Amino acid sequence: MTDPHELVEKLAASLPDLLPAARWFGGKDRPITAVRPLRTTVVDGDLVHVVFEVEQPGRTENYQGALSLSTGAWDVLLDPEHNGVLLDRIASGHTTDGITFAHEPGTEVRSGLRGRPIGVEQSNTSLIYGQQYILKIFRKLANGENRDLTMHRALRSVGCEHIALPLGSISTTLNDQQITLAMLQEFLPDAVEGWDMAKTSVRDLMAEADLHAFEVGGDFAGEAQRLGHAVAKVHADLAEALGTQIADEDAIDRAIEGMQRRLGVVLEAVPELGRHEEPLRAAFEEARHHVGAIGIQHIHGDLHLGQVLRTVHGWLLIDFEGEPAAKVEDRLALRSPLRDVAGMLRSFDYAARQLLIGQPDDDQLAYRAMEWTKRNRAAFCDGYAEVADDPRDHAHLLRAFELDKAVYEVAYEHANRPEWLTVPLSSIARMTSGGN
Repeated sequence: MTDPHELVEKLAASLPDLLPAARWFGGKDRPITAVRPLRTTVVDGDLVHVVFEVEQPGRTENYQGALSLSTGAWDVLLDPEHNGVLLDRIASGHTTDGITFAHEPGTEVRSGLRGRPIGVEQSNTSLIYGQQYILKIFRKLANGENRDLTMHRALRSVGCEHIALPLGSISTTLNDQQITLAMLQEFLPDAVEGWDMAKTSVRDLMAEADLHAFEVGGDFAGEAQRLGHAVAKVHADLAEALGTQIADEDAIDRAIEGMQRRLGVVLEAVPELGRHEEPLRAAFEEARHHVGAIGIQHIHGDLHLGQVLRTVHGWLLIDFEGEPAAKVEDRLALRSPLRDVAGMLRSFDYAARQLLIGQPDDDQLAYRAMEWTKRNRAAFCDGYAEVADDPRDHAHLLRAFELDKAVYEVAYEHANRPEWLTVPLSSIARMTSGGN
């Protein structure tokens, strides 16, 4: 009989070559110096689950995967012949050699289904079972309950209507620390991603050269308003479930200093940002001097049009893990809800500009893109103000959060999509010169 530990040791020797090709692996920017298995568990007769440590210059991170005991095949979590057992164990509430499979209190999960992977690029692996469930497998692991699961449980506890209900989880303990391996939620097969809806609206507007945004059949403003309302409701539900605090002067200073530090780091990497340094720093300092007492709480943390789904019943927010590049402790910190608002406002700008990337300059199309952006930004804030304070009443802080997000975008685009760099740079130029 094959020894699973020997099999995993052989696998570990080959992972430095295999991991960089995995779309979920987050360490593609540095060489792998070592891979060490930390926990090996035979989940059933042929599925071997592995937690392994990846060592790279300057960091060490933990990941999970699985292999076939009979064939040695790697990453069989994607294989329907192997991943059905994960749902079966959640349905039965099973514990296997330190791995706990559980369904949420008051829920029932059907067994006997096999999972198929979602065919999109992402840092986790999501499997769809039938038309009922979606299992998100967190590839990069961190100590403690995963924030995505924590936020969904909190929102479910107060009856939030703007999330896909959490139905179960898979967890383990490593070095006396609980670790979330996966989260099961209801799957909504007819849901449409907000980013796709917004892009369609922009495309329709660009095709109608003689019509304004409000005259085009695919106008998005009504949806933007409903989305703003939904985001504000989620913020209110998170506040009810997990509480709020008032940020003191020191907390505000730390937030502004964080913006200044991020700017400094990005300036070193992206010379094109240099001409905006002075107005950016001035905008951050202006926010410091115009902000009074502000409420802070748990928020989404990485909100944009790709993190919302439109169903027949309304808008849902998904993926509450927080900003991918942020440290775990930063993701768990209490923040102003205006950060989420700023993220969505930046996303409207991206949706409006994405069709212009790589195209010859066209003043008419650029004007129409700006028209679409302004209309939907205003509609989103209108919807948000139906539930909470109008974000526009905190203009200095909102602008600082938007600019901070745009600086983050500059760093991302410079490293990953240089042809998109013009989007955040032009937004920074506009916002620091009095535009919006």
